[in-house]
Amino acid sequence: MTLQAKQSNEDAAGRSKKNLPPVNKRVFIAAAVGTLAITLWAFLAPVNAQAVLGAVVGWTSDWFGWFYVLLVAIVLVFVIYLAASRYGSTKLGPEHSKPEFGLLSWASMLFAAGISTDLMFFAVAEPVTQYLQPPSTEPGTVDAAREATVWTLFHYGLSGWGLYALMGIALAYFAYRMNMPLAIRSALAPLFGKRVQGTLGDTVDFAALLGTIFGVATSLGIGVVMVNVGLNVVFGLPVSVASQVAIVVIGVGVATLSAVSGVDKGIKFLSLLNVFAAIALSIWVLVAGNTQFLLNAFVLNVTDFVRLFPNMVGQTFAFEDTGTWMTDWTLFFWAWWIAWASFVGLFLARISRGRTIRQFVIGTLTIPFIYIFMWISIYGNSALDIIRSGNLEFGEQTMLNPEGGFYELLAQYPAFTVVAALATLTALLFYVTSADSAALVMANLSSFLPTPQDDGRAGLRIFWAVLTGALTVAMLIVGGIGALQSATVIMGLPFAFVIILVMIGLYRALRVEGNRVDSVEQSLSGSLARRSGRGSETWKKQLSRVLAFPSGSKVRDYEQNVLLPTMQEIAEEMRSRGISARCGRVDSEGRFDENGDLVELEVDGEGQYPFRYQVWPHKVSVPSFGGRVPRGTEDYYRMEVYLDGGAGQGYDIMGYTKDQLIDDVLDKYERHVEFLHMQENIAGGTE
Repeated sequence: MTLQAKQSNEDAAGRSKKNLPPVNKRVFIAAAVGTLAITLWAFLAPVNAQAVLGAVVGWTSDWFGWFYVLLVAIVLVFVIYLAASRYGSTKLGPEHSKPEFGLLSWASMLFAAGISTDLMFFAVAEPVTQYLQPPSTEPGTVDAAREATVWTLFHYGLSGWGLYALMGIALAYFAYRMNMPLAIRSALAPLFGKRVQGTLGDTVDFAALLGTIFGVATSLGIGVVMVNVGLNVVFGLPVSVASQVAIVVIGVGVATLSAVSGVDKGIKFLSLLNVFAAIALSIWVLVAGNTQFLLNAFVLNVTDFVRLFPNMVGQTFAFEDTGTWMTDWTLFFWAWWIAWASFVGLFLARISRGRTIRQFVIGTLTIPFIYIFMWISIYGNSALDIIRSGNLEFGEQTMLNPEGGFYELLAQYPAFTVVAALATLTALLFYVTSADSAALVMANLSSFLPTPQDDGRAGLRIFWAVLTGALTVAMLIVGGIGALQSATVIMGLPFAFVIILVMIGLYRALRVEGNRVDSVEQSLSGSLARRSGRGSETWKKQLSRVLAFPSGSKVRDYEQNVLLPTMQEIAEEMRSRGISARCGRVDSEGRFDENGDLVELEVDGEGQYPFRYQVWPHKVSVPSFGGRVPRGTEDYYRMEVYLDGGAGQGYDIMGYTKDQLIDDVLDKYERHVEFLHMQENIAGGTE
């Protein structure tokens, strides 16, 4: 990032603090009233709420179970296709953008994104349940044991991360490459145009917000129960709804403190400690347990996962009666992943600006899953080893009391009190950081954010933190984790349809960008030989320009005295012909700003396919000739051209005359007009 870009970001942050982002009242009120109504209903009529939730989730599973399974499979195939296709090289940002985070830092953040309290819960509870009560395999057999861990890996693996990858790509692409708001509605613009700024967009954001709050409440509910059990083991705190309410109040209080006092850095530091604590716990179980068996089982899990995954992706058990198994497991997980897609997708988008779609997909599908695979294999196989060694009581107790299964497993190893305390601390910190992050995302979803770097108001974050805590308590009163799972299956359904629209909108936008590239004939590296302006340039002058290596001051002089006046003249002529046009300096977020980093000519900026001719000063190393550098400096500046969507043209216009600049701009604009004609023909052919 250049010094100017950094300063621009700091200025934007300063402006955002003074001018707080406005609240999207329609989305906020609808989501708040709906969530509050369900919360009060659960508090005032828990029996009725439990009965209705059970009936609705049964209807949802019967009629939309196939839909959940098919949608998740299609999304996974779609994101893999994007990575493998020509679109994989598309950057999530302008073509000149560089990743904000290095590969190691980015991988570390993706790694941390795969860890949460619910993974501690299900890594033991699900393999045990799938072993003793599998959907179709004979219980207690070797086949059941091999499939038990794979089912858990399937529910926590590639399919779910495919949903996260889709939302992350869409949010980053439209925000950072297309200069649109960092909002889900932006991904629908290729389908509905400006209508996404109205009721349609509000409906989309409402569905995302509603799904997010129930998905988050489920994770927080699991976290609360886990913390309660841990505190019972370490300090004797009774496992009860009253204790869980107290934990929620404390957690919401800390999350609120984070929202209003700016302790985000401390929370992030604690999150990093969580990662290391979780790894330490895994290593302890691996070393203190049956190490040889666990290593052998890990390798077997890999081959079993590869073998069984294709069948599991489309498994609906159409010819088998599995009771409520699909609802309790696969459908719940798919709805849960869908509900969390906006939340995690926003995080992934923010840390991935400047990376290509191919890098993004490979990273999100592999890095978190490597950790998840390790965690589930160690804990799941350890639990199965205990049962198959004769401790059937452990398996039965884990099924009856799944939140206690993790601690019952740790009790089989030395230094249980110390390890249990570490596990409880880890779960508690995961709860607090999840509550704070979720409140931030929900505040953003219910706000109009001027730039991707802006966040919702602190007061809004506090409101959503408190309301999420209240919803969590209400669902725990109604029926514990089971009620939260049922609510997630139901509330994830509306946003599942949004996922389809996001996928179509993203593909259409990428195809349009591909058509734009196809419509532009590749010029000979910026050669202007056929243009009138080149006629006045002798070959010696041309050689002098090619071998010039200008400094930053010369670039600024060229911008001020040649580039800006010429582009302003073109813009004025466009406006005189009834075409909207403007030019000037633009900051790194695509906003016109006199202190911006690049110069841009924008034509038809409000149209569906605007034309943007950008000139970006880029510092590079001076090439050597015969091993010699032609100047007494190592760096110089190029004035590189970028077009719509940030597509780099690969040539330098520094030193072009006014006539050469005009010819180059009009040449690119003529090709843009040809692209518009091609788009109209394509649209006409599909109607």
